[in-house]
Formats: sequence, structure tokens, C-alpha cells
Amino acid sequence: MPSITALLHTCNDILRLGRALETLRPCDEILVVDHGSTDGTRALARDYGATVVNARTVDSPAAYPRLAHSPWLLCLLPCETLSEALEASLFEWKLRPFDDRLRPTAWSVAVREETAEGWVEAEAVTRFVPRNWAGWEGAMPTSCGPARQLDGYLLRFRMP
Repeated sequence: MPSITALLHTCNDILRLGRALETLRPCDEILVVDHGSTDGTRALARDYGATVVNARTVDSPAAYPRLAHSPWLLCLLPCETLSEALEASLFEWKLRPFDDRLRPTAWSVAVREETAEGWVEAEAVTRFVPRNWAGWEGAMPTSCGPARQLDGYLLRFRMP
């Protein structure tokens, strides 16, 4: 069964990080790359069992996946959580008897975003990739074009 590492980049995210970490039950490891938090973000992440590393300005965001122990990465923002359906989809994904040669190279996830007017559907994003993924745009994997989509949603909450 393949394992999954959740990868989050943080900076003073104590007010939103706990909600994100609560939903990462399908992940076998949580890796938090902290970019200089001064508000207790690192301590909160450790309380949830995350491995916390300090971001170094000389490293590109693509360097951090190499710190993961799992072959697959689930990348999310501290203001995002997994819907129950997405959690279930990831558990089911882990149980499938895939032949790695037939597995898609990346998976996309639908996004529902909280706005002042209510929840809206946002564009699906590539967020579930192998650890050796080559394309990164900042802290997130770049889109690979058409990708298989996992069931469920990333729920993106408004920043306080």
C-alpha cells in the first residue's frame, strides 16, 4: 500500500492550520515547511505530529518534497481542508491494487472556496503528485494538463 505525505508551507498560520491538520487522516506523514512563523505555528504543527522544517531562502520549493518519506505528496495550503469525501477517496486510493506503471502521474482535486457571498466552485488543481514531481510553481505542483480527478473537494476557507 503506497503511503502519502501531506506537504504544507506556513508562515504565521496558527489560526487556520489546526483545521487543515485535523483532516489529514489519510496521510502517513505531515511535513510542514515553515517560512519564519512567530506565532506558534510550528508548535501547533508538532502537536499534530508534523515534522517541521525551517524554510531556507536558498532552496527552491521543489527541494522540500525530497524530505518526505512517502512516494506520494498531497500538497495543500494552511487555509484548506479535505472534505470527508476527499478523505475517503484517498483512503480508497491507498487500498487499490495498482500497478505503479499504470498509475496516473498526478491527480487533480476539485476546490470549493468560501467567499463573502458563500461557497463557490473553483477550478480543479493538481495537488496529489509523486515525490519526484518535476514541475513546481512556488509551493504547489504545476498542472500537468488533463489529470485524473479524485472524488471530493479541497475546502478553501477565507483568510481571517
